[in-house]
Amino acid sequence: MKKFLFISITFLALSCQTKEEVDLIVQNANIYTVDGDFSKASSIAIKDGKFVAVGNIEEITQKYNAKELLDAEGKTIVPGLIDAHCHFYGLGQNQQVVDLVGTSSYDEILEKVVAFHKERPSSFVMGRGWDQNDWEVKEFPTKEKLDELFPDTPVALRRIDGHALLVNQKALDLAGITVDTKTEGGEIVKENGKLTGVLVDNPMGLIDPIVPPLSTEQQIQALKDAERISLDYGLTTVNDAGLSRETIELIDSLQQAGELSIRVYAMVANYPENLDYFLNKGIIKTDGLNVSSVKVYGDGALGSRGAALREPYSDKPGHFGAMVTPVDQIEALAQRIAASDYQMNTHAIGDSANIVVLRAYDKALEGKSDRRWKVEHAQVISPSDFDYYEKGIIPSVQPTHATSDMYWAGDRLGSEREKGAYAYKDLLEKAGLVALGTDFPVERVSPFLTFYAAVARQDLEQYPERGYQMENALSREETLKGMTIWAAYSNFEEDEKGSIEPGKFADFVILSEDIMTAPLQNIPNIEAEQVFLGGKKMK
Repeated sequence: MKKFLFISITFLALSCQTKEEVDLIVQNANIYTVDGDFSKASSIAIKDGKFVAVGNIEEITQKYNAKELLDAEGKTIVPGLIDAHCHFYGLGQNQQVVDLVGTSSYDEILEKVVAFHKERPSSFVMGRGWDQNDWEVKEFPTKEKLDELFPDTPVALRRIDGHALLVNQKALDLAGITVDTKTEGGEIVKENGKLTGVLVDNPMGLIDPIVPPLSTEQQIQALKDAERISLDYGLTTVNDAGLSRETIELIDSLQQAGELSIRVYAMVANYPENLDYFLNKGIIKTDGLNVSSVKVYGDGALGSRGAALREPYSDKPGHFGAMVTPVDQIEALAQRIAASDYQMNTHAIGDSANIVVLRAYDKALEGKSDRRWKVEHAQVISPSDFDYYEKGIIPSVQPTHATSDMYWAGDRLGSEREKGAYAYKDLLEKAGLVALGTDFPVERVSPFLTFYAAVARQDLEQYPERGYQMENALSREETLKGMTIWAAYSNFEEDEKGSIEPGKFADFVILSEDIMTAPLQNIPNIEAEQVFLGGKKMK
């Protein structure tokens, strides 16, 4: 008996000694792993920034000893959320300018601009976020009142979608813009032969040379501000849709120095100098940075009537919108990028722009497999054109665009054409997946609003009562996949993130409520209570 007891004690001691040491074990959790079976678990073990085990606490504690134990108290855990299309750096820049989001009139905009300039005087006043579709009079503003308030200081106020700009006369003069200025791919808006101060799409670039550049310190602060806001909502990876070489290299240097933690999939902005550098250099990939795609603008936005349509706008006869990048250039770009290892990700809103992009992709990718090129927004599509998505093209869509635009989209498009707009379920059925994002700061940062808009297709007042075009709503499982594993797949990163599985980065979020079972009306108010990036608690 004594011999048996001695052997048992010895065996237990050896068993304890052979347990693997890990950094963290999380227990008592409601975990949606988003693995291939969409399985659930209650415990995870983490070591060196990666998941090493997923299961229940008994299974995990038999094999592992932890330096730290976290009791999740039954709360829901999901993989780190990925915003598949946003303007991360732009969000940070916006923290330095007048915030015009939610303004209900032009007069309110003017009040905010005056108050901002009084508090923070500068030689150039900038702002972003106005949307004339939210006003009682849903027409573009004009510059007269700005000229009166700021006769000697240039002012530039960007529309919420980034596709229109209101500037005063001082800015026009400094930029050399007159009624005779010629441009393509947009519009210099005039009334009665006079400039209104509104520039749509490409003409906005005429203002860029007169805007004072941010200092390096201001750029760093912008990136850190954007990271703080994004992590607060549980975003652990952001796909920034269009960055310069300078900003990409700044992000890389900050990550390498440990001053920026969020993971960034950086789309290279389509400028000749950027393409010449990055396409020749090849893909740049670290744990924190992925530079492997080019962002191209096909057309403008629907809200500013810049989206390129096959037939005229229903609320503006004779107006078709415009291609920002000419058709022949899109085709040439597609051929050039197809000859490299890079993806091509193209902004396409109108049905005309969408078919241009889809045809260019189809031709350039002939004979090539698994390139995962994306159409960003894929917003208005003709019925016959959905079939292109069966060929491996990925729709990257933003559900809150549907619930922001639904009040006036029918006016722009007409009821028949509207049926092919914001058609996320149709796109999913053809492509097999959808990558979901917000397009922030065009929309709000919250991924929980993305989730709500995809599933409920309603605004925060539960309008419309039965949802907007509910035949194109996504299920909760499809939506969570679109914000995690499908978004990761679209970035060629499905082997390292997007699900809670051994070997992947320990990026995960503890939620205030179960997003898969909570009443729909609760989803917009869900919070990311704790956020982990590579096993490190960020919030």
